Amino acid sequence: MACLHDHSCEEHDCSSDWSLYKHIDLSKVSALNEAVSGSVKSVFRAWEQRLNSSEGHLESNEGDPELIVFIPFTSDVKIKSISIVGGADGTSPAKMRVFINRDGIDFSDAQSMQPVQEWDLVENLQGVLEYQTRYSRFQSVGNITLHFPENFGGETTQIHYIGLKGEATQLKRDVVATIVYELMPNPSDHKTRSETGGGLSQVE
Repeated sequence: MACLHDHSCEEHDCSSDWSLYKHIDLSKVSALNEAVSGSVKSVFRAWEQRLNSSEGHLESNEGDPELIVFIPFTSDVKIKSISIVGGADGTSPAKMRVFINRDGIDFSDAQSMQPVQEWDLVENLQGVLEYQTRYSRFQSVGNITLHFPENFGGETTQIHYIGLKGEATQLKRDVVATIVYELMPNPSDHKTRSETGGGLSQVE
C-alpha cells in the first residue's frame, strides 16, 4: 500500500519527526552493484531534503539494473513506511523486496530467499509516495536489506533518496550489555576497611 501526500503532513505521520534518518548507521551502509563505490550513502538525508540530490545518487552498473542496499541502525527500530525516489527515463526501480536482521545478503541469497515484504513500485520522482509496511513484521529491526531486482527499462537503476519512517525502540544489545556490566558491583570496590586500614567489615 502506498501513501499519497495529498494532505497536511504535519497532521499525519509524514513529518520529519517520524524519520529514522538519525538512527541509520551511515558509516556502515553499503550497496552491491553500485557504479561508484560509496555513492549509496548520498541517498540518505533528512526528509525535508529528499528532493535535493546535489550530493549525488546511487546508480547501478550499466546494463545491470539490479541493486542491493544494506542499512544498519544505531538502535533497534520499528519501521512504518519506506519511500524511494528514483531516476527518470526508466531508471527508477520497479520492484522492492525487503529482508530484516540478515547480514551479508548477496544477489544469489536475495533471489532464493523469501522476503519479509515486497512491493511493485511506481515512478516517484517528486517524493510523494510512501510504501506502508506490514508493521507487525517490522519490529525490533537492527538492519534492513533492500533488494531492487528490476527497473522500468533503463540501462541502469538510479535511486536519489531512500526514506524510512518509524520509531526507535531501544539501544543496541551490545550497548545495553556494556551498561549493565558497568552497573554491576566490582568486588574490588567493596574491600573491607580493615584491609585498607579502616575498621568497617566487608559490605555484603
